[in-house]
Amino acid sequence: MTERPVWFVTGAGRGLGRALTQAALAAGERVVATVRQADALADLRTEFPSALHVATADVRDRDAVRAAVSAGVARFGRLDVVVNNAGYGLVGAVEEAGEAEARDIVDTNLLGPLWVAQAVLPHLRARGAGHIVQISTTGAVGAMPTLGLYNAGKWGLEGFSQALAGEVARFGVRVTVAQLGGFDTDWAGPGMHFATPSPAYDDLRRELFGTAEVPWRAEGPLGAPVAEAVDALRRHVHASDGPFRLLVGADAPDQVTAALRARCEDYAEDDRFVWPAPAVTA
Repeated sequence: MTERPVWFVTGAGRGLGRALTQAALAAGERVVATVRQADALADLRTEFPSALHVATADVRDRDAVRAAVSAGVARFGRLDVVVNNAGYGLVGAVEEAGEAEARDIVDTNLLGPLWVAQAVLPHLRARGAGHIVQISTTGAVGAMPTLGLYNAGKWGLEGFSQALAGEVARFGVRVTVAQLGGFDTDWAGPGMHFATPSPAYDDLRRELFGTAEVPWRAEGPLGAPVAEAVDALRRHVHASDGPFRLLVGADAPDQVTAALRARCEDYAEDDRFVWPAPAVTA
């Protein structure tokens, strides 16, 4: 990237979204930041009045997303890097999740990034440039009991993002799925949602979390410093090329390796499945 990019970051009010926004502004770049609370980022608006545009928008609202994108383009003339960061986790066994909880997390974690992509693509295609970064997780490779609906949304995000990458490369638009390991953000703390627990799954919660009680109190760091994720994402965005799936965090490679190994071992129950696949010879 030869010039300082204009970023579009969803879920910028806290956690990774705020940290990305702050880092871009500190580097002299401009940011369109979407938040759900109108007073969010007040300190950054004061510090960077000409470089930050804050749009109040819920990514579940397709019209609000389109309005935020239009406002950002009108303010800065273009968008370069679009980061679909807005999202949250839901702890609950599949049986425990209520209808509203299920719809809300899918609307936010899966459909929200879809609405953003649809809103920005006409602009990026017209420019023949741009980069869409989907904030995902190593949990999009495997799945963990009590995080099934979160896993489902991120698996869906990765599915449409891989198709999207093949669709828009011809227009000069790049797509990255960033698979994050554990970081000390609000995701595992104040931002976590909990389904109403059923006693039938108390033993499972004790095995997984050491307690059957939810919500639990988050104490101490909940992962690596978020600045490490910000640095990795910024290096990737500013590089001329890189992988479609970006592993972010020291623990991410091991988590992905374990998930893929378990999947291959399951497939190997069918003796027609061979892995590693034999080399193709001419």
